[in-house]
Order: sequence, then structure tokens, then C-alpha cells
Amino acid sequence: MFQTFTGSSRRPRQVNLSGRNHNPFAATPQRSVPQGSPAAVLQAQHDRKARQQERERLQAAKALQRTWRGYRTRKEVASELRRRWDVQQQSLEQSEPNLGRLETNLQHLEHLKLLLRFCKPSRATDDICRVSIYASLFNKRRKQGNQDDLGLGWTTPLTRLTKLALEVFGLTDQRRDSGMESKVQTFQNLLRFLQNFVLLFPDQLKPFAPSYYLSLSKLLSLHLAAADISLMLQELLTLPLQQCRPNGRSIYDGLLLGLLTVPELQNQVDFDGLAAAIDPSSLTSSLQSLLKRHNFIRDTSNTTLAWLLAYYTRLHRSSTRNSLSTHNAEIEHIATVSVLLSNLSDIINGRQDVHDTTASDPLPEYVISEITSLINQQTISNLLAHANTMDSTTVQSMSHSNDAAILASYVLTLIQVFPRRSDEIRMWLYMGSTSSLSSTSSNSERLPAIKFFSAAVSRTRVFKTIYQEPHGAVALLGLKQRKQFSDDEHTRLEHEWRIVLLFLELYTFVLKIMDDEEFMSGADITGEHKSWTRQSALKLSEIKDLVVFLKNFSFAMYWYTSEINDTEQDIEPRSLKSYFGSMNESATSPQVQRKQGITDFQVVPGIQSSAISYMKGTATGLLRMLYERDSRRRFLPKDHWLMKEFDMSGFISAVLQEQKYRSENHEEDEEDEDLIDEDYDIYGREAGLIGTSRTQAVRRIERLKRLQQKSARRKRMEDTVPRLNILENMPFFIPFATRVQIFREFVRFDQEVRRNGFTDPDQWRASIMHHGFAGGASMTSRDQFIQKHSAKVRRDRVFEDAYEQFYPLGEGLKEPIQITFVDQFDTPEAGIDGGGVTKEFLTSVTSEAFTPSGGLELFVESDQHLLYPNPELVEKQRSFLRQVGFKDGSPEWNEPIRELLHQYEFLGRVVGKCLYEGILIDIHFAPFFLIKWALTGGSGSATNESGYRANINDLRDLDEGLYQGLLMLKNHPGNVEDDLGLDFTINDTISFKDGTETQTITRELRPNGANVPVTNENRLVYISYVARHRLQAQPRQQTSAFLKGLGTMIQPSWLSMFNQSELQTLIGGDSSQIDVADLRRNTLYGGVYVIGDDGQEHPTIQLFWKLMEELCDDDRRKLLKYVTSTPRAPLLGFNQLHPQFSIRDSGSDQSRLPSTSTCVNLLKLPIYSNKETMKEKLVYAINAGAGFNLS
Repeated sequence: MFQTFTGSSRRPRQVNLSGRNHNPFAATPQRSVPQGSPAAVLQAQHDRKARQQERERLQAAKALQRTWRGYRTRKEVASELRRRWDVQQQSLEQSEPNLGRLETNLQHLEHLKLLLRFCKPSRATDDICRVSIYASLFNKRRKQGNQDDLGLGWTTPLTRLTKLALEVFGLTDQRRDSGMESKVQTFQNLLRFLQNFVLLFPDQLKPFAPSYYLSLSKLLSLHLAAADISLMLQELLTLPLQQCRPNGRSIYDGLLLGLLTVPELQNQVDFDGLAAAIDPSSLTSSLQSLLKRHNFIRDTSNTTLAWLLAYYTRLHRSSTRNSLSTHNAEIEHIATVSVLLSNLSDIINGRQDVHDTTASDPLPEYVISEITSLINQQTISNLLAHANTMDSTTVQSMSHSNDAAILASYVLTLIQVFPRRSDEIRMWLYMGSTSSLSSTSSNSERLPAIKFFSAAVSRTRVFKTIYQEPHGAVALLGLKQRKQFSDDEHTRLEHEWRIVLLFLELYTFVLKIMDDEEFMSGADITGEHKSWTRQSALKLSEIKDLVVFLKNFSFAMYWYTSEINDTEQDIEPRSLKSYFGSMNESATSPQVQRKQGITDFQVVPGIQSSAISYMKGTATGLLRMLYERDSRRRFLPKDHWLMKEFDMSGFISAVLQEQKYRSENHEEDEEDEDLIDEDYDIYGREAGLIGTSRTQAVRRIERLKRLQQKSARRKRMEDTVPRLNILENMPFFIPFATRVQIFREFVRFDQEVRRNGFTDPDQWRASIMHHGFAGGASMTSRDQFIQKHSAKVRRDRVFEDAYEQFYPLGEGLKEPIQITFVDQFDTPEAGIDGGGVTKEFLTSVTSEAFTPSGGLELFVESDQHLLYPNPELVEKQRSFLRQVGFKDGSPEWNEPIRELLHQYEFLGRVVGKCLYEGILIDIHFAPFFLIKWALTGGSGSATNESGYRANINDLRDLDEGLYQGLLMLKNHPGNVEDDLGLDFTINDTISFKDGTETQTITRELRPNGANVPVTNENRLVYISYVARHRLQAQPRQQTSAFLKGLGTMIQPSWLSMFNQSELQTLIGGDSSQIDVADLRRNTLYGGVYVIGDDGQEHPTIQLFWKLMEELCDDDRRKLLKYVTSTPRAPLLGFNQLHPQFSIRDSGSDQSRLPSTSTCVNLLKLPIYSNKETMKEKLVYAINAGAGFNLS
């Protein structure tokens, strides 16, 4: 039995005290009735909530009823007031003639107050008529002189009525409708009322001046035909300015916000009349305050800011034309324009060409016209007139003053906004001057701009700190260090950086137009007629100090990159929020780049030229220009360019490690480029993404992540390869011999990578045949691969056969090649191919291609017999194709030109192959051509700024006559325009049939150049344009093709380690005296001349070396050229000569001449019995040129 059995069989009743129904099958009641103590609490809460809701409904009903009753009552009251006002208006019109003046004024005041009680123009259109009626009545009484003695009681009502009138203007639709003519009378009444109000109460207008001018601008936009309305509008624009002249700051604020930010008003506003009423200083001061206002620039569209700048420029120009502006006013104006321009630089740069159909949204023509008017010769040349420098003490103070910084900021902003006219801007500033008082005389002299800024720069803290040591730049530029500066230090340093940057820009331009004689003069010249360029020349001591500053500054920018950029902070991963933006935002847009940290920070906010990368390029470019000039004509000690901070021990091995690191990362960057390019079409635009919006967002995030990773790798690259960056951008910091060793090591490393570790040609071919190449290959493929690197060459058509067989190889020309010379019957010539036939082949190709009389005409000689690409050849080919009848751009037209450029490219590869294999060639290139080799390399972030700059000095190597003519033009004492009659065009002459026929093509050096005369003011720009055309534009295609081929064989960054003279040495060998002892140590002997076990040389060999020591250096060079085909020794000594210099016997006939095999650098020397016979035969042979044949 169960323990719970009680003896009763009835089931016990279950009591549910919770009040809940636990029966799942029971019907759910609409509302459960709680029971028990907890249920009672819940019920009470429910009842309380119901009562509260009922009270709220009751209160809401009362509020609705009260609001409706109030609205209805107000409407009824307003209707009654309108009725009373209308009756009162009729009564006034009838009774006014019978009332006294005081009574009439009181009635009109009460009438106005009654109008203000109900008038709502935005709700009742009839009220507009009532406002117009009262305005007409007021104007009438004002005209009669009945309201000249208005009391204080009129001020507030009339002010309110003025606001109602402005509200009426604001309600006017911008579109002209059928009822527009009926509103003309209303506008006339209200405008006359505004005139009277401004005359009576000008100060009351100040609080709502912006709405006042905004309302007027809306009326102006309607283009109303009524002449009196137009006149009244023009008067209303100027009236507040005239009435509030002593303290009209609020009026000027209203003018700026309400009128000068509204577009397309240039034809509706009389700006000359408006300018006559404006105080330029007050307008500038108000605009400055507006620009400093929190978020004004951020919240205002770029287009609105552009219109504001255009209107402001127009007003300032007209207002200062009528009155002389003070020094402070002009400085403030320049500062204001600089702020606006710097914020508009991107939009002006990309949208300033109204005729450019590719621009997405070009700026209006009027805006562009007014903004470009800032580029005014007189204005820029007179900038320094605002910096009255009295003596050296004043110059020192000017370097720290706000004025000099503002001037510098303005010019830098103009240069960055108008890059196409940057040379003109620099030239106009260069032509400017300031006054200077001599310490020994009271006579004022003109101080050239370049000297003024040079003196200012030399006294800045920036210059002094960096001049002491390179690490001083980190203290001034480092992000961490800059955070510790006070606000005053920040301001002072920003001012100094502006001056320094402008000086660098200006001096870069000066060096382009200053010839060597003027540069070396240092302005220490006498005579009355001194050219401005000579007066602008800095002293050599100043240039020496400048070079030290630039060396330290440039070195710090590359060596201390991580400290300056605070790289650890910059490359931190960003949140995913930074990846989400506008779906239309391009991955390469500035906005996305800023999000990804790709752009670098600006040392001076708002000045793009103060960006770290731009400063690096500018300083490096100027330093290289000075180095090039010193290389051409030395003015500094030889070791002045070396950087003593470098420890040369272990430097080469460290550079090689950096090169290996860069090569590895370069492959990753190429993979990223392929991935990123997949998201763009053939025109570089962002391709449409297929899929859902989520899929598109994911792909966009992935692409932006890749961009961030690539940017981070580049930043790390700059930090981890500082030696490479310095070698490429400032190689003169490192001794030349060290750089040559590094170059050879780079080549050796590249050969090992490409040839699987086998640098010897025979071993490489054996490895290909036995092991194949990447990925393996069949024996047939291996044979074909070897065959591609083999060729049969006819001696009378060396270049033609070489081009035909080896051009398709491309970069594969780096691998060893096999050459077989054949005669006209295709019979192979006997020869020794230990690399020597390859040498003979390469020297033969270069000899045929670079000889001007060889028939190819790819290169021509200058007056100094220096080679450069034929600038006429492409144009000559085009003229020939036109004569034949081919259409421009057709396949028949393009193919010959493409073939010609391919020949230049192949020739570049051949020269690169000689450099790659260490084969010297006796070819002399023009310095201006070689310098392009050096400046096409460099992986720095500012390759454009540090690239080749055409200058007048390089023209001397191209055309001595043109150089002298341009010098005459630059120093012409009279009026250039009247005396010479030049314009901005140039004639290119093309010669046909050995010069018997010529064709002249006239080209414009600038847009519309035929209509722009050359004057005394712009002749320097003309000179720079001529130099740029002759040295860059005319031979551009030929030079680019040659450098493309050269870069295929030798990385451009390797070539950038050398200047033009060093490159010539690298190509043709050392021009110093032949070191006989070094040649003797590195000579191989064959035949009977082989050194035996006793270690003694053969007697004939001993006689040969005695004779070599007695010969003059010219004869030694002739002998060296006789054997090796080049008269110069290898840069690192004869141990670098390949094949090695060799001597073997060729019989004992005393009458026989020595002979050579230049392909293997072999001298075949008969066994002469005495030194006299040897000298006679040897000297005869080397002067007669006999023996240039294979054994």
C-alpha cells in the first residue's frame, strides 16, 4: 500500500493560488480575472493605468480643441483686423488732406501697427498687396517731406515692415510666370520703401543684413525688364555700405553671405558701382573673419567658394583701382586670397578649362576668368614692394615676420593651383625686387627677389638647425616632435617653412635660365649695364652653405623617413568603417587615398608643396641641379658632395641586402597591381561590379584593403631601403668607385637570379640543356630556347641582322647570346667564341648604328662630335608617308613609325647589353642626353620633381648658335618686341636628300603662341620654352624609345646612381692615364709566351712591357684600342676586362706586324729580338689601324 493512503477513495481537490490556468485544453478567456493577493496588485496597476490613459485622452482632446479655437479665433481676429485696416486705409486716403501733420503721422503709425498685427505674406497673398500699399503710402509721404521728423516710435514698426518686405521678395518664384508683370508695381513700392528705410535707420539693418542681400539677389536673378527696378536694386546694394561706413562690419558680412555666394550674378550686378562704395579693408577683414568661422569652409560647397573668390577678386580689383591701398591692406588681401585658393586648389586644377569636354563639371567661364586674373605680371612682380627691406637687420626681422610668410604662401598657392603657368609665376616673381639701403649710403638700390629670400632663409631657425646636422630636420618635421611645440613655435616654423619652400621653387627656376658665366659671377661685377640675371646671382659662399643645407635636408628625408613620418603610427590597421564610403567613390580618388593614409602630411596646412613627398622632391631636384652644374664647371671642392655620416665599411653588402628585399617586394606589388587592375576597365575607370549590393561592398572592401596593404609596404620599403633611395636620388653622397662596385654587384645578382646561379655562359647553356628552365621543358623546347639566343650575322649588315633576330627577345637579351659571322655566301667565319665574338658583335652593332655616315641616321653628332638621337627622323618619316599618300593614323602610317621607334628601343637594349656584360664601347654621347639616363630612374616618391629639367646650358652641347642667340636675347638692352619681333613659335627644319631639300614646320611653344609676342618681361619664359622644345619635346619619342630599351636591360634606378660624365665613363671606360702595372698584372699569355715553372716572363714580353712604360699615354691608348676596340681602361681596373687582355706569339719573322683579335682582346705579337724593331712595328700597326680581323 501507498504511504499516503488515508482510507478515503475520493481524489483530493487541488487549489490554484496563483490565479493562472494550467489546463492547456481550457478555453482562453478574453481577460483573466486575477485572484489572490498578487493578482490584486496587478489588477490595481491595470486600473490605475486605464485611468491615466483616460486622463491623457481628455487632456489631448482639450489641447486640440484649444488649438483649433485659438486658430479659428486668430483667423477671425485677423480677418476682422484686415477688414478694419482696409476701412482705415480708405478713410486715411479721404481724410489725410484735412488733417494736420502731427495727427497724420500718428494715424499712419497706428495704421502700420495694425498692419503688423495680422500681416502674414507667406499665408495670405492679399497681405502682400497691403504691404505694398502701405509702402507706397509711406514713400509718397516721404517724398512730400511729411516724415522727416519721425520719432523713436517708428523705428521698431518700420524695421518689422522691412523684414516683411524681404519676406515678400523671398517668396518670389525664381521662374518667370504669367503674373510676373503684375508684381512689378509691388516690387517698385517695396524697393523704394527699402531705400527710405536704409536712409532713415541704417543701423537697424545690421542684424539681418545677410537676408537683406539674399533677398535682393533673388530679385536680381529674375532679370526683371523694368529699368527703374534695376537701378533701385543697384542703389540698394550700395546704400547700406555708404550709410554704415564707420562701423559697417555686419553689413559687409551680409554682403558676403547674402550676395557674393550667389552664382551667376555677374551680369546683373554693377560691380564697378558696388566697388566704389566698398572699403577694401573692411571687405577683406569681414571675409577673413568669415573664413575663420567654425565649419564655414567645411559646410560650404566648393562651387560656392569659387564664386565667392571670383566676386571678391572682381570687387577688390575695381575698388583698389579707384584708391591707393595701404601696405597692411594689401598684405591682408593676399592672405585672404591664399586661404580661398588653397581650399579650392583641387577643384580649380581639375575644372578650370571650360572648353575641356572631358571635365565632368567645368567651372563657369566667369569664375575661371576672375580667378586666372590673379596671375597678373604686375601684381606678382610688385609683391616684394610690400616688403620694404631697409637693411640687413630688417631682412633678419622680415624672415620671422608674418608679411614675408604671407607673400610666400600666396605665390606657393598660385603655383600649385595653376601648374601650367608655374614658370610664368616664378619668372614674374624673379623679376620683382624690393628696396635696400646700403649701410654706407642713403641711396636706395633694387634688391633682387632671389637675394631677398636667400637672405631671409639663411636667418631662419629652419636653415640654421638643418645646416648644423641632418638630424635637425627630424626635430622640425617629425610628427612626434611637432606635437611638443607650442602654438607660437608652430606659427613661427610654419612662416619659416613658407619662405624656405618659396626660395627653393624660385631658385630652381633661376638655375634653369642662368648660364654658367652668370652663375659663376656671383654678382661681383662692375659696370653700369648689369643684366638682372647677373644681379640675381648668389655668391659662391652662399651657394656652398645652401648645398650643405640641401644635403642635410635631403639626406634626412630619406635616412630618417620612419622618424619623420612616425611610420609605426601611420600603418596601423584601420577600422572597417573607413572602408565604407560612397558607392561611387573611386578607389584612386583623393578622398579614398586620405582614408587609406596614402597621402603624406603637410608641414604647412593648406600648402600642398609643403607635403613631405613634394618637399623631398623639390630639395633633391635643386640639389641635383647644383651638382650637375658643379660637374659641368667645378665651383666646390671635390669632396664637398660626399656625406661624411656614411660608414663605408659594410655599405656595399647592406645595399645588396636592400636590393634583394626590394626585388622580393616588387613581385608582390606586381601581383597586387594585377588584382587591382581587374576592377578597372581599359580606360582606368572603375568597372561596374556585378552582384548584390552586399557582394559589391565586399569586393570594394577587398580592393581597398589591398590598396592599404600596398601603401603600407611602400612606407616600410622607404624605411628599410634608405641606402638604395639615397643611391638613386643623391648618388654623389657616395664615392664613385663604390658606386661602380655596387653597380657590378647588382648586375651579378640579377644574372644569378635569371640564370639559376650560372653566370658563366657555357655553364648556363649546359644547365638549360640538362635541367631546362622554369617549370621544366622538353628537349625540343630547350633547343629552341638556345636557338633564340643564337644568330647568324653578315658583316656588311650587322645592325639589320641583329635587329631582325634579337628584337623579339626583349628582356631575354640579358641571357648569353651566340653569334656566328657569315660572308655573302652564308659561310661561317672561323673564330674563337669565349665571349669574344659576342663582344665583337656588340661593338660592330654600335659602330654601325652610331656612325652618322653609316646610313641609319638614328643618331647625329653635335658640333663637339657628341651623339644624341636624331630629332628630325620621326618627323621626316611622317613627311615621307604623307608624300606617298598614306593617311594619318592608318595602319600603313603607324607601322613604319612603330618600326623606327623599335629600332631605337633595340639600340637602347644593345647599349644596355654592353653595360650588363661589362663590355666597353668607344661611343661618346652628348651630356644632355646622358643626363636623361640618370634622371629616368629613382624610386623615390617625387620622380617628376627630380626628373630632367631642360635648361639653357644644355643647349650649348646641342646647338652653339642657338645658345649664343638666346644669350643675346636674354641680355638685349633694348625693347625686345620692337627690335627682334619674336613670338612664342619655333621652326623645326627637316632635311631631305643630303640637305638639298628642306621643309620647315612651325610649332607653338604655348597655346596661341603665334599671337603672343616675346617682350622684355616674358623673354625668360620664352628661353625656357625653347630649351624645353629642343631638348625634350622634339626628340621625345626617339629618346623615350631608346630609354625604354635601355631600361629593359639595366634598371633605371641603377643608372640614376651616376651623373652624365660618370655614365660616359661607365660606357667607354676611365679617361685617366693607362696604368701599365695594372695591365701587366692582369694579362694572360699564350703559345711560347706562357710563363713556365720558373715564373720568369719571356724576353720578348719583358721588352714589350719596357716599351709600354716608355710610350706616351696617347700611344698606350692607341694600343689598347688596337687590341680591345676601346682606348679606355675599365673603371675598376683591368681585372674587370672581359675577355682578359691576352698576348700570344705569331712567329719569329722580324718584318711581320703585330695583329689582333679584338673579339677576345688578343694581341698576336711576333718574337722580336730587340726593342727598336718592336717599337717600330708596333707603333706603325697601331697608327695604321691594321690587324682588326679574326685569327
